[in-house]
Amino acid sequence: MLIAHQIALDPNNVQATYLAKACGVARFAYNWALAEWQKQYEEHKKDPLKPKPSEGSLRRLLNSIKQEQFPWMLEVTKNAPQMAIIQLGKAFKNFFSGRAKYPKSRKKGMHDRFTLTNDQFDVDDYRIRIPHLGWMRMREKLRFSGKILSATISRIADRWFVSVAVEISDTPKSKTPSDVAVGVDLGVTALATLSTGEKHISPKPHTKLLRRLKRLSKALSRKIKGSKNRVKAKIKLARLYSRIANIRRDVIHKITTGLARRFETLCIEDLNVRKMVKNRYHARSISDMGFHEFSRQLKYKTAWAGNTLVIANRFFPSSKTCSCCGHVLAVLPLAIRNWDCPVCSSSHDRDINAAKNLAAYAVSSTVKACGGSSSGLADILHGETAPVKQEVNVNIYL
Repeated sequence: MLIAHQIALDPNNVQATYLAKACGVARFAYNWALAEWQKQYEEHKKDPLKPKPSEGSLRRLLNSIKQEQFPWMLEVTKNAPQMAIIQLGKAFKNFFSGRAKYPKSRKKGMHDRFTLTNDQFDVDDYRIRIPHLGWMRMREKLRFSGKILSATISRIADRWFVSVAVEISDTPKSKTPSDVAVGVDLGVTALATLSTGEKHISPKPHTKLLRRLKRLSKALSRKIKGSKNRVKAKIKLARLYSRIANIRRDVIHKITTGLARRFETLCIEDLNVRKMVKNRYHARSISDMGFHEFSRQLKYKTAWAGNTLVIANRFFPSSKTCSCCGHVLAVLPLAIRNWDCPVCSSSHDRDINAAKNLAAYAVSSTVKACGGSSSGLADILHGETAPVKQEVNVNIYL
């Protein structure tokens, strides 16, 4: 199993200047290789006898010309340009496989990073050794023991970080003693609502700091391009964006870690966040919650704990289904937060009811191979088990 540990760095002025140069070299190499790839591809279309562009050929071409045309590249580690071209090759591979869009150029201030292979750096306690630079202080130790594969150094606002990729044994920990299955409903009012009735409220950092964001953005727009005051204003705005992201990430980490440790089986919905944010009335609130990041963290944390995560189909009517009798409403507007079942007259909180249905969904998906007489959600809700070897439309992460 691969895991990356991001650690804050504490460079002095000389070290920070070197890191900025290395990021510039990596960014230039990436953009140069992208332009060269496009040029060679057009030449191949005109003359099929000419070779197609490839990551390996572009690396060899850069090595042959950089001493004459780009001598400033030699001031930093050779990994900076070479790994950037390797990353471009992976980007094109993902594009041709349909997993990503066509690669775009990297921009200064947005893509300030470079990568080192494991033979080009060393980690020792609270410090890391970087080629041409020497030892640099880290704010904490590397938490994971295993084979170190690579390190990516990046700048966020005006701070530097190193992300160390480590290969560790993927042997899962002992399972949680509890056999309880819990449903987790993600929403805008409460970030996570559990089938046990618990609600985890998001601090909504973007909404709370929106006035300050607007003020700093307006101040940045008034500064003259190329001036030192514009650079200062840009750093202030970047720091605030970083603070918002850190608050959101901290809350999500705490909630997902607690869920992965407490419950053996969890169930969440497969939300289509890309379409949800197209609603201009709720886009800001949805983006402020971080649904995708919540799901991503829960997937790998349940795998670490040796527990099971069930991803329910996005069309599963968790909110419209009565958790007591299984009756499904035809329509349930988003504005209605509480409703009464017309069949059994049960009163439901919209979010808690959805979480209970997700918990039942998790049970029905995990007992399919254990035998039973269930033919649907209503039977599961009444305590019956599912028949043997039935297939369900779910994704299960063990």
